[in-house]
Amino acid sequence: MLDPAQVPVDQSALLVIDAQDSFKIGPRWKRRSNPRFEKNVGDLIQAYREAHLPVIFFLHADNDEAFATDSPHFKLMDFIKPMPNEPVLTKKTKNCFTSTSLQPLLLEKGVRRIVVTGIQTEQCCETTARLAADLGYAVDFVTEATMTFPIPNWDRPGEELGVDAIVERTEYALRRRFARISTVAQLTKELTKPGAGSKP
Repeated sequence: MLDPAQVPVDQSALLVIDAQDSFKIGPRWKRRSNPRFEKNVGDLIQAYREAHLPVIFFLHADNDEAFATDSPHFKLMDFIKPMPNEPVLTKKTKNCFTSTSLQPLLLEKGVRRIVVTGIQTEQCCETTARLAADLGYAVDFVTEATMTFPIPNWDRPGEELGVDAIVERTEYALRRRFARISTVAQLTKELTKPGAGSKP
């Protein structure tokens, strides 16, 4: 694992994964984790913009009605307003690399370190972090800027894994193997140090 502490923050990019209205359809939205998700993601977006560093957004498309590209729900959540220079990529895989142009985009921008935020903690966010680490990127996984939902046990109806257990498992699986578990405050402090940003 490439330690994010070994890669300057001005070689990083913020990934905001699948923060889209598609997830609001259906009963699980009321059981979401992390009520501070929008605030935490918004704070990181602002910090990256002020440092003139890349912010890249993703939308997930699949066969579920709310995730179809022609669905009215297939859009970023209202608290997100991409700037003209901030790409919005559509992906059809759990990770953000294999069905998008993310890797050439990162190479073009000189990015060696990625900061993972978005939905869902243990699915698209964790999968992206794992693949990024295997590709040689340093990875900051900002759990408090991710969100998830309880997972039903399809083999045992009525059983489920709660959100706290999901988050704990994800952090145990990623920590010191694929990513550093980072916080909004930690990254914001790093981004605001003199000389941390790059030219717009």
